[in-house]
Amino acid sequence: MDMIVGGPGAFIGGVYRIAACLDGEIELVCGAFSSDARQSLEMGAKLGLSADRIYGSYKEMIEHEHETGEMDFVVIVTPNHVHYEPAILALLAGFDVILDKPMCHSLEQARHLSRTVDETGRTLCLTHAYTGYPMVKQPRQMILRFDIGLVRKVYVEYQQGWLSHDNVNSKQTQWRLDPKQSGPSGCLGDIGVHAFNLA
Repeated sequence: MDMIVGGPGAFIGGVYRIAACLDGEIELVCGAFSSDARQSLEMGAKLGLSADRIYGSYKEMIEHEHETGEMDFVVIVTPNHVHYEPAILALLAGFDVILDKPMCHSLEQARHLSRTVDETGRTLCLTHAYTGYPMVKQPRQMILRFDIGLVRKVYVEYQQGWLSHDNVNSKQTQWRLDPKQSGPSGCLGDIGVHAFNLA
């Protein structure tokens, strides 16, 4: 497994690394953990990776790993605006891709990504972390078995208060508040997609 981002100050990368280790079937072998090459190197070293398998950019990593043939698949856990391009590049280089939600910023990008999957014959797994939680799985099974009758309405809230504080210098805050990076829907594309997925 390779990981794109998930380095210092990132949240979801650590979650994916923990999940990948649960059954011992997946090994992190390389990564581009930050757009800052120094931070990427520091994170890779912290994770015990060889320096020649730690990259300063996802483009460099995909190109080099394509040549070596030693990596099986790519996990993309970047801010939302950096989902589409690395996914396309990885698929075209012959790698399967695990991509954290949301898929990309636009319907046009999503359609192109879907066509690329079809054309390359590779696999794209779009993940929504909460669907694996027992407290989500149980109600889903209850609904499918009609234990609670026919469901006519689903009301989902996903409340987070961390952005209401003065965190403007936080790395996590900066991209979420910039429409060029968070996308035209802002937090709805990042957080609201969980509610859509759960419903």
